[in-house]
Amino acid sequence: MPQPITLTLPWRMVPLTETACQELCTWSYPAPYDIYNWPSWAKMLHNQSEFADPQIRDEQYCGVVDINGKLTGFVQFFPIVGVTRLGLGLRPDLCGKGGGSSGGLGTQFVQRLVAESQQRAPEQEIDLEVLVWNERAIRAYQRAGFTIMDTYEKWTPTGTADFHCMVYTGPNINLTL
Repeated sequence: MPQPITLTLPWRMVPLTETACQELCTWSYPAPYDIYNWPSWAKMLHNQSEFADPQIRDEQYCGVVDINGKLTGFVQFFPIVGVTRLGLGLRPDLCGKGGGSSGGLGTQFVQRLVAESQQRAPEQEIDLEVLVWNERAIRAYQRAGFTIMDTYEKWTPTGTADFHCMVYTGPNINLTL
């Protein structure tokens, strides 16, 4: 087993409150990333979809806040037998910041989520799905220790699309807050 690495990152996990959910529904990603925009909070509540369902929100979702308590993202720890699948979102104004060989904010954000996932379920594999065209996210995930393991077509609210399944193959991460 690889030696753990220690990261000091500015984010912490908090319960995803209804107020935070409402805020997530106002985030607006520019094209072509606008596919990640959530419907209105009223529509989510009406359909009881995703984090609008209080039980799913409590069991699977966390808000991610910065040192000032400002919402910077969210994560879903979706349970599959033997696997924790990450669903995640970084606030639109923080996406695409940084880069280079060591990665930027997105890479650090994903590393923080991996560390949390490892604390919650140390023996579980960690994976995520990403649209094949989203090269910016794929690079961030690769820098954070994920490897593409499979590609497949999957239904989305706008029709079918091709996805990569990426599995965390990097070192264990110990987090210092």
